[in-house]
Amino acid sequence: MTFAVMIVLNSTAQQTYTADWASIDSRPIPQWFVDAKFGIFIHWGLYSVPAWGPLPSDGAGIYDCYAEWYWWKLLDKNNKVNPLFTAFHNKNYGENFKYQDFVNDFKCEMFKPDDWAKLFREAGARYVVLTSKHHEGFALWPSAHAWNWNAVDVGPHRDLAGDLTDAVKKEGLHMGFYYSLYEWFNPLYKDNIAKYVDDHMIPQMKDLVNRYSPEIVFTDGEWDHPSEKWKSTEFLAWLYNESPVRHTVVVNDRWGSETRSRHGGYYSTEYDLVHDGNVKDQKIAHKWEECRGIGSSFGYNRNENIDDYSTSEQLVHLLIEKVAKGGNLLLNIGPTGDGRIPVIMQQRLMDMGRWLKINGEAIYGTTSWTVDSQTDIDAYFTVKGKDLYVIFTQYPGKTVSIRNVSGKPSSVSLLGSDAKVNYSHNDKNITITPPALSPANNPCDYAWVFKLSGCM
Repeated sequence: MTFAVMIVLNSTAQQTYTADWASIDSRPIPQWFVDAKFGIFIHWGLYSVPAWGPLPSDGAGIYDCYAEWYWWKLLDKNNKVNPLFTAFHNKNYGENFKYQDFVNDFKCEMFKPDDWAKLFREAGARYVVLTSKHHEGFALWPSAHAWNWNAVDVGPHRDLAGDLTDAVKKEGLHMGFYYSLYEWFNPLYKDNIAKYVDDHMIPQMKDLVNRYSPEIVFTDGEWDHPSEKWKSTEFLAWLYNESPVRHTVVVNDRWGSETRSRHGGYYSTEYDLVHDGNVKDQKIAHKWEECRGIGSSFGYNRNENIDDYSTSEQLVHLLIEKVAKGGNLLLNIGPTGDGRIPVIMQQRLMDMGRWLKINGEAIYGTTSWTVDSQTDIDAYFTVKGKDLYVIFTQYPGKTVSIRNVSGKPSSVSLLGSDAKVNYSHNDKNITITPPALSPANNPCDYAWVFKLSGCM
């Protein structure tokens, strides 16, 4: 261990955080998360059995398409998509079939955690976030606070969270959990929020952390109450001061009705949305992460067709866009109720992995380039050390000028290719002549990266 690393660890170990936002917000976000850039989100629960939701083509809005909200949308008569859920449910399961009955078909008999973890590594992901408990309250681990409503007591009779944690860590990836603060139909939550927080929520969260040592805690379902009622700062002070992951854990900003994009750890967007509106074209100075599905739902939706899924090219471009703007991408998959990752999702992830094997150095461990630069065609920029990466989502068929580059590069190269790249430098302007590519020497698909070495 180097002396510099020892200083950082000792400094972190000596820091004590108090249960208030000023102190909690002062904690630096661990560097591993800043550098990781790409993670896999997994929405998996009883909702994976009916696996159904409406589509944008049905006139449904973004939040209406979420299949993981099946139970709520089925019972909420005031919701505009309730008739669609009710019609589907009654036709296929009958009016007397309750949501809880889906547990009998949530068997996960095809679940192979080692295969999942290898896929995530091959996809180029550096971390994984599993829904340990969604708003339905069903826990994917043997939670004593969810008696007979967890994956060990009923359904698959298996510690799904524990098995996947072991496999993910074995592949060298960081493991984390999504956790819903509220539960739609928990009687204690509905009758006595204070007792629910003290006797159910916080003990359950601490059990999850102590049992599996997750390095990400992604909370959600916070909007009903301010963070004071959830006792969020009390939990975070414990997490940062006493928990087994106090030095490495990362948290998001969903800790109370007032906290998104204001308090917590990194800021989280969802299909480019936050409660304050669309942030797609905004610059976010704070560390942030975009989460979304490959389709329009997080939970697996059998109603989706090929046109409802983002293409591999779109997903690669999405990753580039978020990273170039200083963010991470948490890309969601929705496994089936029997424990399979749909093949179309596997294919998308493998395509992203193939691109990252060639171009990953322009993604991992980079920062965004804050200089107001201009090019002849659209490009994205990232920086690592003294190197500038110029990423084109369409291969430039002509000479390209890049303005406002401070230094002269020692070399310019096309990642994945041995072809010579001619370039010139004149008064902070760099002109690149891209080499001619053919199917025989094209290094990759979807996007191409030129590395300008030593110019920063």
